[in-house]
Amino acid sequence: MYVRGMTFIDEYKPRHLTLTPESPTFWRVTFDNPPVNVIDAEMMGDLKVLLTELEQNETVNVVLFDSADPDFYLAHYDLAGDPSIAEALPSATGYPAWVDITVRISKLPQVTISAIRGIARGAGSEFVLATDIRFASVEKAILGQMEVGFTAVAGGGAGGRLPALVGRGRAFEILLGGDDFDGALAERYGYVNRAVPDAEFEAFVDAYATRVSNWDHRALGEIKGFINKYTRLPDEEFPLHSDAFWGAAARPEFQSVAAQLFDNGLQQKSPLEYHLGEEIAKIKPAAGK
Repeated sequence: MYVRGMTFIDEYKPRHLTLTPESPTFWRVTFDNPPVNVIDAEMMGDLKVLLTELEQNETVNVVLFDSADPDFYLAHYDLAGDPSIAEALPSATGYPAWVDITVRISKLPQVTISAIRGIARGAGSEFVLATDIRFASVEKAILGQMEVGFTAVAGGGAGGRLPALVGRGRAFEILLGGDDFDGALAERYGYVNRAVPDAEFEAFVDAYATRVSNWDHRALGEIKGFINKYTRLPDEEFPLHSDAFWGAAARPEFQSVAAQLFDNGLQQKSPLEYHLGEEIAKIKPAAGK
């Protein structure tokens, strides 16, 4: 059993996250799942424990999510793992595992900030879309939703969150094209709040997070409450995305694409992972029956 507050930090032993209390009101969560920070069942278990603490915590004002790997923020969902392991984890919402996490992140009382310095595709992109604020390195950030190349829809709610941020036409462009967006273009589209030169990135993000963490806890919560009221879809919309994704994942076309990508270095520090938005367009799925 985990105890709230500083005891929680002392007792919390995550496998793929590092939790650093920068101050009593500002926590830093660093993803660390080599080789490319895929979102696997163990990382989802870590996130669920963290979310349970944050949902009850009345001291922390800001949670900043960053990565130990400067090249990969969150590469994508773990396509080599057994999805039933993640689905067996407790679900506070009753929704599928990844939907449970993204819905809960979007409703946390704390201000959540994604510091994107590296690649965030697929579920990695869906994670940052579920946070309140997204800052990106101009030189190092890459975002994208490549699920269409797998013959699938984005399963974690990108189709429900992107339109409010980038508009209907650009949401279509992102989801139908399946390509990569660098930090500068992501900022132009509204995919991220701001793109910051990499040399200035850490100092800028830390200064912003520190500033916000010093405000009144109640005021921050009320501001979030009003913005969420007017901009969030109902929670029950998001399991529909997950059902569609996993339905596609069972089809031979999806499995054919995944197998070809694994043969070429998927989930490794390979040229394919660095350029997946470009490379996935070269893959031809086997015909379904």
